[in-house]
Amino acid sequence: MLKLEQLEKTYRTGDKALTGIDLTVPDGQVLALIGPSGAGKSTLIRCINRLVEPTAGRVWLDDLELTRLSATGLRNARRQMGMIFQEYALVERLTVMENVLSGRLGYVGFWRSYLRRYPQADVDEAFRLLDRVGLLAMADKRADELSGGQRQRVGICRALIQNPKLLLVDEPTASLDPKTSRQIMRLICELCAERGLAAIINIHDVALAQRFVQRVVGLRAGSIAFDGAPDRLSPEVLTSIYGEEDWEATSQQAEDESEGAE
Repeated sequence: MLKLEQLEKTYRTGDKALTGIDLTVPDGQVLALIGPSGAGKSTLIRCINRLVEPTAGRVWLDDLELTRLSATGLRNARRQMGMIFQEYALVERLTVMENVLSGRLGYVGFWRSYLRRYPQADVDEAFRLLDRVGLLAMADKRADELSGGQRQRVGICRALIQNPKLLLVDEPTASLDPKTSRQIMRLICELCAERGLAAIINIHDVALAQRFVQRVVGLRAGSIAFDGAPDRLSPEVLTSIYGEEDWEATSQQAEDESEGAE
């Protein structure tokens, strides 16, 4: 279980990105984080694994308080938090298999990783994950030969081979077409269900979030403006998160685009 208590982030410029965030995410729950640009979504995800240091508050993963860990303790704790990035963060010159196995770096150490000396169990798991996401035949291809959707699947495998307790997912569909976006969201949710994984997905596409996740949290100006089931995202609620918009027309347009891409 992930728990945030009064989490805050203020940058050196004085800009307050997060204010008093209280949030609990149980094991197995997939949560979508929505909100306008600058609302604090990416900052919130990065404060959890301390890629961005919180200014105040506490973050717990089960009984481990992440916000009080030393550098060594944090390095070990990050093994339990898989990260999936918007821009994939793959090493272009490496193969698909090598990129997936890089997710084991926190376990095998730099030199064994550099020399490609991974335990056979790790290699077997990488093959199994690539098979699960439909990329087994591309294990030996270089990452720069892949499409955007294929790259994101490699990123998913790299995160999962850590055997994490939590997935932190930052705009996984921002660079993808509508059909591929649905495939990636469906895949993430299925894998979380199979493994009992909690996930927080920062996503800009409200309709996509409503279609796939169990819970939606809306941020506005660094504070939680909504926390509930996707079907409670009424036009009034969306207006409170994003501001004035013809939400019924926007929802219909998204639905038409989705049907056209099927």
